[in-house]
Amino acid sequence: MLKHRNLSMLVFLVAMCSGPAAGQVVAPSVLVIRLENQVEYQQDTPDASSFATNPNITHPERSSKNFGVATILADIVSVNGEPAKGVYVGRTRRVSMSPSPISGEAIADVRRTAIREVILEILKADGTPIGSIVGFGFSGGSAPPGAPLARTGGSWAIVGGTGAFLGVRGEFGGAQPRGSIVGREASMTEDPANRRSNKGGTQPLLLSVIPMVVPEITTILGEPAVMHSSDSSLVTSSAPAASGELLSMYVTNLGPTVASIDPGERFPTSPPAVVNAPVAVKVNGRQAELIAAVGIPGTANGYQVTFRVPPDTAQGLATIQVIAAWIAGPDAKIAIH
Repeated sequence: MLKHRNLSMLVFLVAMCSGPAAGQVVAPSVLVIRLENQVEYQQDTPDASSFATNPNITHPERSSKNFGVATILADIVSVNGEPAKGVYVGRTRRVSMSPSPISGEAIADVRRTAIREVILEILKADGTPIGSIVGFGFSGGSAPPGAPLARTGGSWAIVGGTGAFLGVRGEFGGAQPRGSIVGREASMTEDPANRRSNKGGTQPLLLSVIPMVVPEITTILGEPAVMHSSDSSLVTSSAPAASGELLSMYVTNLGPTVASIDPGERFPTSPPAVVNAPVAVKVNGRQAELIAAVGIPGTANGYQVTFRVPPDTAQGLATIQVIAAWIAGPDAKIAIH
């Protein structure tokens, strides 16, 4: 008789050999990132010795003209409504353009206000690093074709990322009401150490993120690799899960862990390799209680996710989905009685 742990490993190896379900197309994941204390430090003096020295709230010494440069800093406070931490850093050069420009604007076939480089470094609410997202594009003007309807402006391309967002692509822009002021303008002489106490603007960003990989529930001969935690037997139509039951499933592509390991290395037996990005399991669209999400020892991209089926889940086929770093994987079906 195999011990529970050895049986779990055997089941996972079979699942890995069977591979993920084929032919499923995953739509871009939408991330709404809320920024607070946003300040735009205008490049308004050539005197480098005065940069970041004034502890008080400041105003730019001169109004920003076309081709002016600013550095933008803001705090990340939530992602998709969940508390988070992190920093938004942008460097913008004003290039005010219009098909019918006034004096000082550039004539062009589009209406934009600036070109901007953006870095979003995102952390969990407890300060655990998750990863970064990097973008580049235009500020101002309308959202591009195909953008989510809630987007109100800006056209930045996501050109890459790190950590849980390694290699992501996509696009993003602002989701604030049109005409609203999202950042406080300051002189670059203002000390950014006082940015939070001096206050700044608030802005929601709406990102359409296309990752290199998504969380995948592995399969065993076409069945999702979801097991009864009590004996590691497979959940099937003849051995369905119960409402409120503890289940374990075998998943790939959940990203980096704590403790960290080198890329391509296998997860150790001790200490446990805990997934450092936020992980969620949804059953019929409702969030389930997550017990654990850890790397399976001896594998390089295998994870065991343990969760509890919501107590009032309806009988029949239930849809389950794994989400990591707010990136959603494809649905799978399991039987519930």
